[in-house]
Amino acid sequence: MNRLAHHQGIYKFFFTLGLTLQLSKPVIKHLIHIVDALTTKGFSGTLADIHHWSFHPNHRTTLSHFFTKSPWDEERLLGKLQEWILRRIERKNQPLFVSIDDTICQKTKPSSRAAHAIQGCDWHYSHKDHQSVWGHSLVWLMVHTFTQAFPFAFRLYDKKAGRSKIDLAIEMLSSIKVKLTQPVYVLMDSWYPSKTLIETCLSKGFHVIAMLKANRILYPKGIAVQAKQFARYIELQDTRLVTVGQERYRVYRYEGAIHGLDDAVVLLTWKAAQPMTPEHLHCILSTDRELSDEDILRYYAQRWSIECFFRQAKDQLKLDGYRVRHVRAVKRYWAVVLLACVYSIAESQQTLSAGLELLRSRKGHSLVEFIYNAAKQDIPIDVVKKQLHVA
Repeated sequence: MNRLAHHQGIYKFFFTLGLTLQLSKPVIKHLIHIVDALTTKGFSGTLADIHHWSFHPNHRTTLSHFFTKSPWDEERLLGKLQEWILRRIERKNQPLFVSIDDTICQKTKPSSRAAHAIQGCDWHYSHKDHQSVWGHSLVWLMVHTFTQAFPFAFRLYDKKAGRSKIDLAIEMLSSIKVKLTQPVYVLMDSWYPSKTLIETCLSKGFHVIAMLKANRILYPKGIAVQAKQFARYIELQDTRLVTVGQERYRVYRYEGAIHGLDDAVVLLTWKAAQPMTPEHLHCILSTDRELSDEDILRYYAQRWSIECFFRQAKDQLKLDGYRVRHVRAVKRYWAVVLLACVYSIAESQQTLSAGLELLRSRKGHSLVEFIYNAAKQDIPIDVVKKQLHVA
């Protein structure tokens, strides 16, 4: 019987990426079924679900083997995806944004007697929950323009390995090979703008726009002072009103040295509706001194893309729903989630949620056509039920 029509769509995308030449036929077949399952409504992250929702013809132990032992190269898969994303994004004549952030895939802490705990888990502080949670901490890098955002790379943060999240971010930035025809802005929250990370960005010709902690040292008139102390001397008439989207801000523009940088812009900003007190202060750094206050704030707001990705990848694609235990299997699972995510965006040419909606509707049509064609060919109903896992 014929392959489901929407499986052909996934195969076509793999062909465009150049994966069909890089990976064996059995691996491609597994990947098609897995991407299909991940993008199906109701998917929970388990291998049983992948087997069920993708109408996988083999026994589900083959899926477990695929994630843990099968000899395929997930780095090559990610490399091909990255090449495709950069080609797509370089065609657009807009600033290119690169967002760096981390997220926790929370897991249940196993008892001390558990024989098979998930590898690579640890206690990580969750800013969302304001406490430490057990799980995997992942540093992600996203590449986006004003109109499209693609997850690009990830690294597992392992406390025992002795490499910081900043080290992992620097490693991922080195995989962004772009012809610098458009300006590149690396966006990050206040946990990331260390001297080494900023220097890495500048050495690649990238600018940095980042939130700074309020205790970062500025040097107005050569005097070292924390940003929050300096802010106490700023009067209402020293600021200007800036509108970004629906929000209005009071902004004071500082230009000069900050700790770790000789020359930068720091915007000391308050929401217009809030009092100009230190607890409401936000400090935003830009290494591009040519940008206006409006553009610095507008560009920094693009960082929201990575927050949306984390939420959607967990809610819709079950980024944190895996039950595989081996650390390599877990990394492969994340690689396939990234693949499914990019495929969804590519198919809709819009956002991840628009892509998932399109793929889910396409799958419904494909099933109806599959059953209709089977009936026309007089294929016994038991055979059809077995193939669609409803036997």
